[in-house]
Amino acid sequence: MSMSFPQPQAEHRWLEQLVGDWTATMDEPTDCAPDATGVTWNEHVRSLEGLWVMAEGHGTMAGDTPVTTVMMLGFDPARNCYVGSFVGSMMTHQWVYEGRLSEDGQTLVLDTTGPNMMGDGSPAAFQDIIALDGSGGRTLTSRMRGEDGSWHQVMQVAYRRNG
Repeated sequence: MSMSFPQPQAEHRWLEQLVGDWTATMDEPTDCAPDATGVTWNEHVRSLEGLWVMAEGHGTMAGDTPVTTVMMLGFDPARNCYVGSFVGSMMTHQWVYEGRLSEDGQTLVLDTTGPNMMGDGSPAAFQDIIALDGSGGRTLTSRMRGEDGSWHQVMQVAYRRNG
């Protein structure tokens, strides 16, 4: 008896654009990361047989503290949405994603919930937005929904492919 594994769909193939080695730079300070200007680290993104991508980042943050991050992204056809998670050595919260691709196919918006970084730590709505820039680069923008319902940028990172 042979086992049948799921095959990658168009949504999985979109994630394959992220595969490779990247240099990430945060050029603008934010309320949550005021010392982040000029922070640079490396990220290696690999495919898990075309169904998932795993991004592992390494670098330093304020005070030359070593940081490691891991993001997993995939697409769940049963739920018709992108799914994933993010963890980092600088935090204890695991961010769990559910998201959708924009109509133009250039932006993946991942909804999640986490501690309010600019308040008392109570749960808040967040979005991590991965946007392809058309030149082979991408950005990751994190934003948090305020009590008034408006979105506030927490950070933005620019990624350039190595090589």
